[in-house]
Amino acid sequence: MKSLGRWPWRRLLVRGPSMAPTLRDRDVVLLRLRARPRPRDVVLVRWEQRPWQLSVKRAVRPDGTGWHVEGDNAFGSTDSRELGPAEVLGVVRWRLWPRPGRVR
Repeated sequence: MKSLGRWPWRRLLVRGPSMAPTLRDRDVVLLRLRARPRPRDVVLVRWEQRPWQLSVKRAVRPDGTGWHVEGDNAFGSTDSRELGPAEVLGVVRWRLWPRPGRVR
């Protein structure tokens, strides 16, 4: 977590189709680091099996010490169904580009 810096807000470029139609490849979003997730929030996660990879997924439920998360696009997502619980690093609050607005 410390590698992400001290400031609580970060811009993030979404890559890949796993969160379509909510978020699409190349969308720019605003992320609140260390925010407490709730079910249905869009979150930034890290996988124990893939510590180098950060992913944007939807929080489904707490699962042990992490969260069960899934992509909105079940056909284009690798998520907790394959990798198990994930560590939530922050919550996506707003899309900045191309269609600014709250992410739900």
